[in-house]
Amino acid sequence: MATLVLTVIGDDRAGLVNALAEAITAHGGNWERSQLAELAGKFAGIVLVTVPDERADELAAAVRPLAGLLEVSVHSAAPDADRPQPRDHVQVDLVGNDRPGIVRDVSGVLSRHGISIERMITENREAPMAGGRLFEAHLTAPLSPGADLDAVQADLERLATEIVVDITVAAG
Repeated sequence: MATLVLTVIGDDRAGLVNALAEAITAHGGNWERSQLAELAGKFAGIVLVTVPDERADELAAAVRPLAGLLEVSVHSAAPDADRPQPRDHVQVDLVGNDRPGIVRDVSGVLSRHGISIERMITENREAPMAGGRLFEAHLTAPLSPGADLDAVQADLERLATEIVVDITVAAG
């Protein structure tokens, strides 16, 4: 089986997921996992698909134009079984006054420790009772072998003090 990662984006409207799912199914593919969202009137996301090897090119050709509904890029990926599975994860939750550079600063700390972000969800919202905007982020990252969680946590706590945000770090 071939494993494909599809990245999709288009103007948000009813039927986008169905159109993509129809094309995948019609060409022998199986929708394995996805993360999809509407942001600022655009619908975007990533979808992990498996398909018989002999039908991978056919599926890729079928989803690229998708009747003008979505722009779809197709990327080959290693099957999950071929990827090393980390044992431990770190969860980072952050909230603070919004300002440019928060994601850069937090991702920089993780990068310096050799940690790659697996999942990140961010939100910008009105601060209740205080006025202004709050930035909230939730990150999950696998710990690489030999990573020192205490050192990662200490660096993130130092950063939290510098940029005046609350950060919670937990191993999972």
